Amino acid sequence: MRVIAGTARRLLLKTPEGLDTRPTTDRIKETLFNILMPALPDAVFVDLFSGSGGIGIEALSRGARKAYFVENNQKAIACITQNLEHTHLTDKSVVLRQDVFSALRGGIKDTADIIFLDPPYHQDYDKRVLELIQNVPFVNEDTLIVVEAFAQTSFDYAQTLGFVVEREKIYGKSKHVFIRKDEL
Repeated sequence: MRVIAGTARRLLLKTPEGLDTRPTTDRIKETLFNILMPALPDAVFVDLFSGSGGIGIEALSRGARKAYFVENNQKAIACITQNLEHTHLTDKSVVLRQDVFSALRGGIKDTADIIFLDPPYHQDYDKRVLELIQNVPFVNEDTLIVVEAFAQTSFDYAQTLGFVVEREKIYGKSKHVFIRKDEL
């Protein structure tokens, strides 16, 4: 896995050993960041279920001002830390070694411009995250929430939680779902 573009372009990233993480492929990452590019300059990016930190690092490399990395797996945290040092992006980063749901209750101090989450599939973590961030101070109508999910995952519930699905981009067995708070 590597950084595709920006200040850390072409630098290789480490990934945690084992099957606990699913690094996003370069092709999917490139498509995602082509979509996100207009919103990235000077953005605060939140990478939930960070794994290796590859998505947040790509955001920083492409111009995000700050990134939060939220992960509770010790091997993944070590990997994120090494990758941030290798890419010279540590000074723009906050690494939170904690459960995503705890971090959402108080670990994130800046208003988020983009929240990315790639939770384990088939465990309803995406819904639990949306339930939690309905009323947190760091999410507003301008915050873009991107969920990487199994392609057949339904987000029909989003509207009942006060969110609008703006777009879905399907890549074979997975997809990205782009969500914002509904402007009531």
